[in-house]
Amino acid sequence: MGQDKDLKKKKKRSRSNEKNVELVVPNEAKQIQQQQEEKVIAKEENQKLKQQVQQGNPNKKKKKSQESFPFGNYKNYYGYRISNDMDEDPRLKVLKKEWFQGKDCLDIGCNSGIMTIHIANKFGCRSILGVDIDSSRVGDAQWHLKNFVRKQNHAKLAEKKSSSDGVVHGSKEVSISLSNGEANTGSAEAKDLFQIVSFQKENFVHTRNLDENRFDTILCLSVTKWIHLNWGDDGLITLFSKIWRLLNPGGIFVMEPQPWKSYEKNRRVSETTAMHHRTIVLRPEHFQEILLDKIGFRAVEDLTSSLSGVSKGFDRQILAFKK
Repeated sequence: MGQDKDLKKKKKRSRSNEKNVELVVPNEAKQIQQQQEEKVIAKEENQKLKQQVQQGNPNKKKKKSQESFPFGNYKNYYGYRISNDMDEDPRLKVLKKEWFQGKDCLDIGCNSGIMTIHIANKFGCRSILGVDIDSSRVGDAQWHLKNFVRKQNHAKLAEKKSSSDGVVHGSKEVSISLSNGEANTGSAEAKDLFQIVSFQKENFVHTRNLDENRFDTILCLSVTKWIHLNWGDDGLITLFSKIWRLLNPGGIFVMEPQPWKSYEKNRRVSETTAMHHRTIVLRPEHFQEILLDKIGFRAVEDLTSSLSGVSKGFDRQILAFKK
């Protein structure tokens, strides 16, 4: 009897031990599974965090590759055109003073406004309006104008101080170098440049804001390609027709068209430019004929032969048409 009781006790113990083992094994398996799931979730969260960081703080190389300027609205455009050893934009040397002095002028696609400001200062425009499709470039232009006038005023004050100290400067003119912004006394000195130069955001092809204006001289420098690629042949004809309409009789239209090879280079900056590139019929070599025979300009002067010191890639034809 005593032995039977001992056997029963042993069986009960072994059964309870088995139950304990059965409970422990599933619990350990559950813990291992939970740990694995937590690792997977943590890994996914880390990947998401990395993606968010990359999107919020892209490195410079990635950011640069994402930047595109479908309208030719490049930042620091004049930094590409004017090298450090130049005192001014070479195109200023081929422009004639009589086209601007005392005249109302328009600069289409003015970018950061440097050329617009220097034309006003060098040739003494009565007024000059710079328009650009990009509000950021218009903001840059307004900043350049303020900076230019500030430096010019400092130069005048310095000259007055030197004169009062008994130093004679004669009638030396003041201007500001395009490359470094240093001031010297200018031809638009009698009238504040803020009264002469202005900038505004406009899509020249579509705007009606300028319809009531009339100008003596209109500039369109390295802009025709971008209008052509973004609005096709119709946009180009609209550009030329509107320029003709806004010019006073006897007015001058100065154009610097980009060659067709430049179109090839930039055709893929957007889906729109790629599409129009495939359908363009009017090539840059046809522009002179279109302006004279179709639009109605009566004479043209090629200024290119007088152009020198141009940066590589910017040796483009410059033409002056007379209404």
